[in-house]
Amino acid sequence: MNIKAHFPAFETGLVSELEEKADLISVPAGEPLLKTGQNIRSTMLITKGLVKVYREDEEGNEFFMYYLNPGDACALSMICATKQETSGIMAKAVMDTEVIKIPLQYMDEWMTRYKTWYYFVLETYRSRFEELLTTIDHIAFRNMDERLVFYLKRHQKSLNSNIIPLAFTEIAQELNSSREVISRLMKKLSDKGMVKLHRSHIEIIDLN
Repeated sequence: MNIKAHFPAFETGLVSELEEKADLISVPAGEPLLKTGQNIRSTMLITKGLVKVYREDEEGNEFFMYYLNPGDACALSMICATKQETSGIMAKAVMDTEVIKIPLQYMDEWMTRYKTWYYFVLETYRSRFEELLTTIDHIAFRNMDERLVFYLKRHQKSLNSNIIPLAFTEIAQELNSSREVISRLMKKLSDKGMVKLHRSHIEIIDLN
C-alpha cells in the first residue's frame, strides 16, 4: 500500500495507522463502490484508476457529478460516514481501481490527532463543493451546447486524454437530455473542427 506516493503530505504516524487499520481493495471497471441507500461504514481514498460519482433517479436516469482520481477522497462518503447516514449517491469504477477503505471509527479520531488529515478532509470538502457549484452554474445558466463542451472538458481533464470513450446515449443520460439533441450538438462541434466523431469514442481536437 504505497500511501505516500498519492498522499505525500500525510505525516508518518498517519501513514502507519492507514497501513495498519485501513484496507486496500481492488474494484474492476464497471463495478459499483457505493449505491444509493447503502449504509456507509467507511470512507475511501483513491490510489489507482478512476471513479465516477453520480446521482440516479427512480427510473435509473443518471446525473454525472464528478470524477475521483488517484489522490482524491470521496467527500460525500466522508460526510455520510461521519453522520452515520445512508448514501445519497452512486459511485462506480470507470477503469480498474484501487481504493483505501477507512473504517468509520477512525474518521473523527484522526481529525483531532493528525493535522494533515484534518486539512485533507477540509480541502476535500472545499474542492468538491466548488466543483458542484460550477456544475450547478452550468445547469442553471448555460445552454445545452455550452454544457456539453463543459462536460467534455471535464472528461478530458479527468481521463488525461483527448479520447473520450462515451456513447451519445450515455452523454444524453448524464446531461438529462435526449440522444437526438446530443447527436445534433456533437455534429456541430465536429463541423467546427472541435471534435472528431468515431464509432466507439469521441476525439477532442480543440474545445477552447
